[in-house]
Amino acid sequence: MGAIYLVRHGQASFGKADYDKLSDKGCRQSEILGQHFKQLVEPDRYYSGNLLRHEQTANYFMSGFGGRDLATVTHSGFNEFNHVEVLVKYRPEWQEFNVMAADIAKEVVPRKAFQQAFSDAVTRWVSGHHDVEYQETWMQFKARCTAALSDVISQSSDAKNIVIFTSGGPISVMIQQILKLDDRETLSVNQVLVNTGVTKLLFSDDRLNLSYLNNYSHLEIANGDWVTYR
Repeated sequence: MGAIYLVRHGQASFGKADYDKLSDKGCRQSEILGQHFKQLVEPDRYYSGNLLRHEQTANYFMSGFGGRDLATVTHSGFNEFNHVEVLVKYRPEWQEFNVMAADIAKEVVPRKAFQQAFSDAVTRWVSGHHDVEYQETWMQFKARCTAALSDVISQSSDAKNIVIFTSGGPISVMIQQILKLDDRETLSVNQVLVNTGVTKLLFSDDRLNLSYLNNYSHLEIANGDWVTYR
């Protein structure tokens, strides 16, 4: 039986025009995870989505981990959904980042106001009532992510420990497949996933099970305030 470790990326640049880039804290979170992993297992295969925050998380993880120099296989199936498109379809005026930033800044609690707007935007996308407006529907996104996981498993019969650097959305829908969750429960899982949190799956030829979800003990035992969600 093999193990797959799904790693959510480090903290990205929330509130910046280029969200995809890791913050300084996100870089350090990833390095802390690599240092922690060195005490646990020796991965024999790495995969990553091809977003910048995935690649940076992988790079800083490797810096902390050291060990064997293994190439990371890029797989776009592990990419997050297009959050900008999902948000703009809900609030078209936010096509311009400066307009969105100005609107949010007017709120009493800007971060909370943005989170509510984003949650409403995702709910609209997931509903399926507006599928013609999106380049990738919720159903297509779920199919893409679960197919990517199946690809890795089919190619990894000889692997014991696989690490995949990805995002909260893909992790959530993979868990949905395993635990047979509904969409509402899946979105709830996504909301609590911590940056660089690790979800472990166990797989064999005909079985796929969840071992644990959203483990971020590496951040809790590190000195400093490292636990973030966005």
